[in-house]
Amino acid sequence: MYYVYVLKTNKSKPYFYIGFSSDLKNRIKRHNSGLNISTKRGIPWKLIYYEAYVEESKARGRERKLKQRGKLWKALKDRINIDF
Repeated sequence: MYYVYVLKTNKSKPYFYIGFSSDLKNRIKRHNSGLNISTKRGIPWKLIYYEAYVEESKARGRERKLKQRGKLWKALKDRINIDF
């Protein structure tokens, strides 16, 4: 399985991170251990959403679309009730 996921910081001003992985548990551990430079300053991260895909290409495509298209990210935030 391949996963597209959304992480959120537990800080006063929330930050979000959208990612892709074939090993979701290990990937989150790596984010929270500071091994990823792009998420190092947001530690600790909390998994708030994920989608599972059988095909890697579908998961990578979804991740790319969420990162590049504001309307898709907004629709997802509305669907999972993320407040800013």
